Amino acid sequence: MNNKRAFSEAEASQYIGMSRSYLRQSRMEGHRESRTPAPPFIKIGRSVRYLIEDLDNWLNQFDKLEHIGML
Repeated sequence: MNNKRAFSEAEASQYIGMSRSYLRQSRMEGHRESRTPAPPFIKIGRSVRYLIEDLDNWLNQFDKLEHIGML
């Protein structure tokens, strides 16, 4: 990716490793207790955009897990 500040839905989904349908559905449904919360987004006219700093903050809120192999 380049130095863009605002990503389209397709670019954002690639950046965070989630599907476009996840982003679209989570925007439409809002926060639901049983689902992963959606990253923040902005609307410019009818266009939906995701700011890179919001995506980074969203990713950083999840716990990092380490795989412990079977001994």
